[in-house]
Amino acid sequence: MNDFQFEFYNADSHISAVIFDLDGTILNTEQATKGVLKEFLAKHGKVLDKEKEDMRLGMTMRESAMAIIKDYDLPLPPDRFIQEIMPMYREKWVQAKALPGANRLIMHLHKHEVPFAIASNSIRDNIDTKISHQEGWKEFFAVIIGSDQVKSGKPSPDVFLEAANKMGVDAVCCLVIEDSLVGVKAAKAAGMKVVAVPSIQRNTDQFSIADSVLQSLLEFQPELWGLPPFEDWVDNALPVEPFYLRGFYSDGLLSEFADSGTFALPDQVSGLYFGWAKVDTHEMIFKVVVSIGWDHVYYTAKRKIQLCLVDGSNEDMCDQQIQLLLVGYIRGLSTEGNTSSYIEILEEDQVIAATSLDLPMFAHHTCVPFFSEACFEDGSAASDENE
Repeated sequence: MNDFQFEFYNADSHISAVIFDLDGTILNTEQATKGVLKEFLAKHGKVLDKEKEDMRLGMTMRESAMAIIKDYDLPLPPDRFIQEIMPMYREKWVQAKALPGANRLIMHLHKHEVPFAIASNSIRDNIDTKISHQEGWKEFFAVIIGSDQVKSGKPSPDVFLEAANKMGVDAVCCLVIEDSLVGVKAAKAAGMKVVAVPSIQRNTDQFSIADSVLQSLLEFQPELWGLPPFEDWVDNALPVEPFYLRGFYSDGLLSEFADSGTFALPDQVSGLYFGWAKVDTHEMIFKVVVSIGWDHVYYTAKRKIQLCLVDGSNEDMCDQQIQLLLVGYIRGLSTEGNTSSYIEILEEDQVIAATSLDLPMFAHHTCVPFFSEACFEDGSAASDENE
């Protein structure tokens, strides 16, 4: 669907409220708790099956518990399973970060007094605990609905309909933002428009029932839905919450060192970014443009990260360890008709990056000692900067 068709399709939508899913949509809880189930199963002599876990995305807690017990033949009733594993999850929730573009959109809607809510398959108590670690979220979300507050969780539309009712907005005037197919189905059943931002990239082809599919919330354009447009672009660059990346550069691509843990890139980080790079064999810090995309082959997806030094030669990075601090965003990815989703880094992108990184809002990040080994050994320095 091209931009013209998209705008025409939504011309009569009259969107007046936004409803967010929580886990995997605006909060990276799924990555923060990635190792919990694996650890729990190991105690019972079981080995985690990743494909089975991906299929459980969006389930209620009880549905997920029953499925896990069945799939792994665990000698536990659902209530006992939940009782034993939930403290392990709660311990990790404090490490969960807001996903790219989430705080930006939340603050934007709040500024323009657009009603917005959370409608999640988590129970209400767990939602409150998760968002308590995110500055301002408890105050910003006037309406929060958990699956235990309605008759049925997603894919039933109940949580979305209840959220709309609490906001005093008709369902047809609500826009839902979701990461799971279960949630998208629930939103459509509620008669609402839905934007999907899939949290598992290899499953993006399943979201055709959504009104729009994005790879990141940074791609979201409120004006296409009749909502106030963003006003935070600086010429052709968007300031973003800084994030860190480290890897080995070879054959034109960067391979991440860490493919798990709370500081690994979530799937929703994609697009053309710029920032600062430190090559281990050089003392100077370089300006860099980074394309973060995906190669889709059959039912798998592999992250593809390309770099271009703005004020140096890529030969300076060849077969070297690279540390990156990305502070700005230029544009999203295009997947139309391609099995590979990435953006070629153009000369104009390098000009945008070079110009933007001379501005105080981007340049001040170079004063942070983020290139020290400590930033990447235990994540403490990176955590302070991102919060």
